[in-house]
Amino acid sequence: MFAVRFFSVPQAFMRARKDISPEANRPKEVNQILEEQIDMGLKEFNRSNTGLFISAFAAGLEIGFSVLFMGTIYTMFSEHVSPEGLNIYLALCYPIGFIFVIIGRSELFTEHTALALLPVLDGSVKIKQLFTLWGLVYSGNLIGGYIFSLIISAIGPDVGFIADETFYELAHKLTKYEWDTIFYSALLAGWMMGLLGWLVTSSQETISRILLIILVTLIIGLAGLHHCIIGSIEVFSGLIKSPDIGIAEYMKFQFWATLGNAIGGAVFVAVLKYSHGRFF
Repeated sequence: MFAVRFFSVPQAFMRARKDISPEANRPKEVNQILEEQIDMGLKEFNRSNTGLFISAFAAGLEIGFSVLFMGTIYTMFSEHVSPEGLNIYLALCYPIGFIFVIIGRSELFTEHTALALLPVLDGSVKIKQLFTLWGLVYSGNLIGGYIFSLIISAIGPDVGFIADETFYELAHKLTKYEWDTIFYSALLAGWMMGLLGWLVTSSQETISRILLIILVTLIIGLAGLHHCIIGSIEVFSGLIKSPDIGIAEYMKFQFWATLGNAIGGAVFVAVLKYSHGRFF
């Protein structure tokens, strides 16, 4: 009896494998991914403005947990590891907020730079609607991020998990560059975030999607690329806690990071992928 039960497990597994359609394991074609992305984009345009804004507001709060994690790790290890080691530790913290947002299906601006443009390129949506959607998602993300910044800057030093100087260090790491460096860095980050949305759509399992999110956002964090939403939380927190981070530094970062992220996702992902899927 024991032997029968022992060998029945792999036999049942093999029968289950045979029942799986070959199409389920076959990689999606470019046209299939494009159609799914366009359908997803249209669903966002069909949502109420209130629902879209609330979802974006939630994303702004949720992505802040990456900053909380980075701030805690920086406070704990900045004096005990080399700068290179600390950079790796911080990069490992970076994906957590993105996992919360993307797997939880909250609305993130850097995903919509490509996703929301595809229905416009397809002729299903007008450009005015695109800017309305971008405005709702962007403002919701920023407001949620501001609130998260206020929370962690208020309780972090008191509880002890983030030191005051940590807020300055995280902010200065993003604001110390000239405008053109911020812009091109953000362009690369927006490009990668647009590709992440494309790859997540092509994946069929949650585990695969999480691994893709970790891989892409880990590279963004490790390279120190500028992301206009999570970076807004870092710089705004520094603005609150440090006299060395002023409103001019925040505005410079936010403007050029936003522009670079938008162009990176819209041009290098949406336009190129749409052209590939429709015309070649």
